[in-house]
Parts: sequence; C-alpha cells; structure tokens
Amino acid sequence: MREKGFVQKSNKIAFKKNAKSDKSNIKDSGREDLVEGRNAVIEALKSDRTVEQILIAKGDNEGSINVIYALAKEKHIVVKEVDRKKLDQMSDTGVHQGVIAIVTPYKYFEIDDIINYAESKGEKPFIIILDEIEDPHNLGSIIRSAEICGAHGIIIPKRRNVGITPIVYKAAAGAVEYMKVVKVTNINSTIDILKKKGIWIYGADMEGKSYCYENNFLGATALVIGSEGKGISKLTKEKCDVLVKIPMIGKITSLNASVAAGIIMYEVLRQKLQRG
Repeated sequence: MREKGFVQKSNKIAFKKNAKSDKSNIKDSGREDLVEGRNAVIEALKSDRTVEQILIAKGDNEGSINVIYALAKEKHIVVKEVDRKKLDQMSDTGVHQGVIAIVTPYKYFEIDDIINYAESKGEKPFIIILDEIEDPHNLGSIIRSAEICGAHGIIIPKRRNVGITPIVYKAAAGAVEYMKVVKVTNINSTIDILKKKGIWIYGADMEGKSYCYENNFLGATALVIGSEGKGISKLTKEKCDVLVKIPMIGKITSLNASVAAGIIMYEVLRQKLQRG
C-alpha cells in the first residue's frame, strides 16, 4: 500500500501562470555511440561501458589527456591520433576538447532494475519521469542533478524525447554512467505500473495546489517533469497523485525544465538528509 505524503496549506508566495517556452532549437544527430570531452571520456573509461576506441587530436598530450592514455592502456583500448579537423567533423557538441570515444550505444534499463537497485540500498525508490524533454542539454543537466540527489533512475518516453546522445552525455558530466535510464513506450501506462508498486507520483506544475517544500517526499516517490514548452501533458497530469509548484517572486514566471527539476530534487534530498 502506498503511503501518502502530507500536504500543508500556505499563502506565502504568489505564483503566476503563462510560462514561456525555454525550448531551444538545438540540433542533435541522435547518435548514441559517441562520448566527447575529457571528463566524459574519463568517466566512460572508469565505468563498465564498452569503449571501442578513442580518437585524440595529434599533438594533444597534456593534462587530463595523459589520464585518458593511461586508462585506455590499462583496459587495452585502442587509441588513435587523428587530425583535429576529423574530430571537429564528428563532434555533435562542438567542444570535444581534443578527444572522442567511440562506444557501444547506451544500454537502457528496465523499470524493475530501478526498483531492485533502490531495494538493494535499503531505500524507498526515487524516480524521475520526463515527459518529452527535447533539449539534450536539459536532459544531461537533469541526469547530473538526479545522480547527485540520489535518484535511483530516470524514465523517458521512446518518442518525442531526446536519448543518450553526445550532447546529453557531455552535459551530464559523466553522470550517465551512474544513472539507470529507462525508455518506455507509454508514460501513462508506466505511471500505472509504478502506482501498483506503491510509488506516489508528484507532478511539477505551475498550477499545483502546494509548494514542493510542503510535501513529504520520504516515501516511494516519482517526480514528473514536463517538456520545455508545454509542461506535463494533460493526461499525464491527471495521472499524478499530487501537483507541486516552486515558489517564485520575480517578474519572470517560468523556469528552465532542468532548473525546475533540480530545485525539487534537492528538496527531496534535503528532507532525506534532515531525517538522517
């Protein structure tokens, strides 16, 4: 049986509607077999990810590049020195920092993998559900915040949502290697499955009746974050047990999707730390 969190009433801060879209026109090739940038490649080498080979710009052998050479040698991974122009042509991020790793595409997990992982840590599941996040930078930032805040996994739809591409990987600063990401055909059906497993569904929405800090997130929790422009879809919103909002007092009445997600995730973490 699901344990419902408490909700307190508050009249502290006004909250305006008509949020503007923060969706950007970012082009992403959709390739999931490239990892770009020094830190991202280092994290890929440290993880269990299969790295096919590493391409490094000729003459670039200073600083953390030496760490990459050492890790690649330790794992018997082929390193090729190529012209920087070749890396420029391959790069999706535009900031490859002289190194690109060619890897096997990201292996997505299943819902039970997230649940079992939480149980193995003796914790209540904490899951992030993303409803059509199309900006790869936003997805990468959300993955990074989710990993830092102790989320056990992230669920994304197969359609109309960016996957684990080079831009996402770089924006996540290597956190992709430590986060279980699940791709599902239907978000709403998935929410029904989570509810049957005793997980309460909280939707981040401007029209929420309570502020995020007024809710008890100590139980099994799934947080739904809507798309950059439209927010949470109507049907998905109806599936949520509770809609929560973020207090704002400025003249700008909207937040970037990844920022909004980060604020609420940190509230979840704060409550868990406070409880000890």
